Amino acid sequence: MIEHTAMKTPPIVSRQNWEAAREQMLVKEKATLRAKDALAAERRRMPWMEVDKAYVFEGPNGKASLLDLFEGRRQLIVYRAFFEPGVYGWPEHACRGCSLGADQVGHLAHLNARNTTLAYASRAPQADITRLKQRMGWEMPWYTITDSFDKDFGVDEWHGHNVFIRNGDRIFRTYFINSRGDEAMGTVWSYLDATPLGRQEIWEDSPEGYPQTPLYSWWNWHDNYDAGADKTWEQVSAAGEAAFRDKGEQ
Repeated sequence: MIEHTAMKTPPIVSRQNWEAAREQMLVKEKATLRAKDALAAERRRMPWMEVDKAYVFEGPNGKASLLDLFEGRRQLIVYRAFFEPGVYGWPEHACRGCSLGADQVGHLAHLNARNTTLAYASRAPQADITRLKQRMGWEMPWYTITDSFDKDFGVDEWHGHNVFIRNGDRIFRTYFINSRGDEAMGTVWSYLDATPLGRQEIWEDSPEGYPQTPLYSWWNWHDNYDAGADKTWEQVSAAGEAAFRDKGEQ
């Protein structure tokens, strides 16, 4: 039988007192949210580091360069997942923490709609990666590291997300997230906030000339992004944005 230690729980209060306590907490939560927005704005102004080394990966279709991992999009996020000999769970499973993170990844169509690609990379052969993805139901692109990419970008001994942007064929590293920062990754917002272009919405504080669209207007069902412009949704989303702005929710 499992024994439970006594918990010192919070006080039990009336609905009125509960609502008042919640309003006090909401003030702090909104301040934290605004601080996170400001931090993301600073992140978009971080200097870039050009990647001048040619890295080679193995993918499901053979050899691939770092540029190939972009899949033609402007931005790329590469997560180094530990799946290889010597990792606990091999060969049936990847690292438990990396696997937990993989289970959090949302539908990639939304990220792709913002000109951003997410890719995973490990040292396991492609045959094992394919088998693992099928077993676990994961759909993100997943490549095999064949050179010093992991060491060069700080993920040879620990997991992490490296963020890149390209200008034509030139590639730049723009940010790096690891340790507890990885815990928050998985939603489209967490990924976009880590990128140099951000969410690309007009409310954001971004450098001049950065791509931006009205809030909500680009949101879509994950199977409908190829359908083109939806004038009705543009009107609905504009009305919703105005309502939230009037309430001071942004």
